[in-house]
Amino acid sequence: MAQIFGKSSNSFSRIALAAAFFGFFIIWGLGYAVYRSPYTTEQDIPLAQQVPFSHEHHVSGLGIDCRYCHVSVETSAFAGIPPTETCMTCHSRLWTEAPMLAPVRQSFATQQPLHWKRVNQLPGFVYFNHSIHVQKGVGCSTCHGRVDEMPITWKAHSLYMRWCLDCHDAPQKFLRPRDQIFNMAWEPPPDQLERGQQLLADYHVSTNRLAQLRDCSMCHR
Repeated sequence: MAQIFGKSSNSFSRIALAAAFFGFFIIWGLGYAVYRSPYTTEQDIPLAQQVPFSHEHHVSGLGIDCRYCHVSVETSAFAGIPPTETCMTCHSRLWTEAPMLAPVRQSFATQQPLHWKRVNQLPGFVYFNHSIHVQKGVGCSTCHGRVDEMPITWKAHSLYMRWCLDCHDAPQKFLRPRDQIFNMAWEPPPDQLERGQQLLADYHVSTNRLAQLRDCSMCHR
């Protein structure tokens, strides 16, 4: 009686099953790697702007405070983008003929705002309020990274929900004194957990409210 399957059929079956088993994890792993990669998150990729504004020069070099340009960061849900008049406060006297500042001068002359590309862009279904985070002791560099070292600004973190929840789960790890909010070089001290626990009390973030920090409606309204 003739055999339907050859002697090598068992070997092929084993190879196929092994390939399917390991292939699943390989494909899943590759998908996760792409999900976490700069290709998807746009993290650590400098974003070209109409004007090559350097935070490194203005913040670290000249010592300009964040609030000089982002005036509403302490009182509004949005940090605010400075109007051209803010730029021209200095550049009406400095670098007045610099070619790279031509769009700034044109914007000022025509009263048409510059069009900046947002570096840290959240989805439309996410609500984020800058002022409450600043008031509760979250510093600029915690979310935006060391912008004082960025010649062209890039996104420092993925801004994925898991990244947000890491802070909401244990805010005492990240809170700092209010006089250090705008200090780009601030680093948590060795006893940060103890100090952070005290800051939770000082900023009236009670332990009962920590559960609410994970409530969906906090960010998805």
